[in-house]
Amino acid sequence: MRHSNLIVPTVMLVTSVVLGGGTALEASPADARIEAAVKDSYNFKTYLKDDAIKVAASDGVVTLSGTVTQEGHKALAEETAGGLPEVKKVDNKLTVASGQPAARSDGWITMEVKTVLGFHKNVNSTGTEVRTQDGVVTLSGSADSQAQKDLTGEYAKDVEGVTEVKNRMTVGNTRPAHEKLAGKVDDASITAQIKAALLFHKSTHALSTKVSTRDGVVTVHGEAQNPAELDLVTKFAEDIKGVKQVKNKMTLRKS
Repeated sequence: MRHSNLIVPTVMLVTSVVLGGGTALEASPADARIEAAVKDSYNFKTYLKDDAIKVAASDGVVTLSGTVTQEGHKALAEETAGGLPEVKKVDNKLTVASGQPAARSDGWITMEVKTVLGFHKNVNSTGTEVRTQDGVVTLSGSADSQAQKDLTGEYAKDVEGVTEVKNRMTVGNTRPAHEKLAGKVDDASITAQIKAALLFHKSTHALSTKVSTRDGVVTVHGEAQNPAELDLVTKFAEDIKGVKQVKNKMTLRKS
């Protein structure tokens, strides 16, 4: 009996430890929702789908770890996660995978141009081929119209490091309609794309802006040096996938 009395408490103790440990490891419902929302966001399923990103949430704090294929994806991932409901903070531990092109190199410029074109809905990014040699970008592929061809060249020219653009795209509506917008774009993804696009474009990268999105309606605050800069912000933001309307509330800097 004495031996039996010793076994029961021991078993109960072990059971308690196992159950307690299991409970501690389970994510809260809010954290589970956050992790799912990050992974299901448009940006993570589209632009970041080839990156090896791990997402973990604890008490509303999202930790991003793993590797991405380019520097700009680190910020895109952080901005997307940070803009989602219930997220209090983002701890960005992402690193860029080895073997990536050096900054301002031809390979880097090609990557940047492709990224910029990918954000904008009024260009055929999937049908545009980009090559760079000594800072000169050559565009080939197809455009739906002459206006789209011209816009593609304009966007490429406005990327850091590009010295010249040779636009050899042909005009012809060969793009399937479903490629123009694949799936609904969530507000956090829209906001992150706009912030990234404004940074990637040379004409707007130095501007200090605050961007928010609700149901596809974008509001931009900040300060522009002149009316041309203000108009460019509206133009770039309106051409982001998922944007329904842009309310530009930026002010002009006093001279």
